[in-house]
Amino acid sequence: MVPITEEERNGPLYKYFRREMVDAGPEKYALAVNPMPPEILHSPFEMNRLFDPGYLPCEVGFGYLPDGGATLANLTDMPGVTPEMFDFWFAWHGLESMRYKIWNRDQHYYCQTLNPEIALDKSLSLKERYWNTTHDIQEDVGMGKQHVVINFRNPAEIGFDPEKLRTFGGTVVCSGGERAPVIMVHFVRPTPRGSELRTRFWMGYNIVNGKPHKMIPEGAPPFPLEPVKALLTHNIKEFTNLAAILPEVYAEFHEEFER
Repeated sequence: MVPITEEERNGPLYKYFRREMVDAGPEKYALAVNPMPPEILHSPFEMNRLFDPGYLPCEVGFGYLPDGGATLANLTDMPGVTPEMFDFWFAWHGLESMRYKIWNRDQHYYCQTLNPEIALDKSLSLKERYWNTTHDIQEDVGMGKQHVVINFRNPAEIGFDPEKLRTFGGTVVCSGGERAPVIMVHFVRPTPRGSELRTRFWMGYNIVNGKPHKMIPEGAPPFPLEPVKALLTHNIKEFTNLAAILPEVYAEFHEEFER
């Protein structure tokens, strides 16, 4: 378990921290062992295929894309979770590190939004309260403790079709910049039981003029797969647990947050 302070131990979130994390099971983790064939993996240049009904050929797995970039996909069932709850979580958890720790008590050390004034702005929607914000993070995704910076974006600014977004009943949490070689997408769509989360990370790409752009030069070595594999395992672990705790966390804290 990551360390916590005495103040955190005495706070209202400690009951979530001390619970056993919900396990995804060996069958799910088995999909994060070996790379998938490139031809079944999902390219960032086709991100709008996530709006299509049904599923894409690989919803859980990792590997190289045909152009030399790398990707991972994860599918998480979230019974009892609404897209609004997911938006709440990303607006809310960056305001206090303990909120990040209860998400994954084994690997999440620290999280702080650098834009608390946006997260706390009650005139904004929940989506807008994490758009254009930066989270400063310390976590271990299986490669040792590391420092991570995530710049959250409006999905229309990274290549998603604005019209499809306007009519979409779910939510899209994403990041991507003009310098960092990673695009992150958490695509949440409603289901009869709640929601399902379809995660994509595309490594070796950034965003230029609102569209994905390949950063790996022709002939350069491909993006290493070991950190991609580790991140998929981490993603399975953290979102399985978040799916279990989010309805209860939302019920307890969303009204206070809204005030």
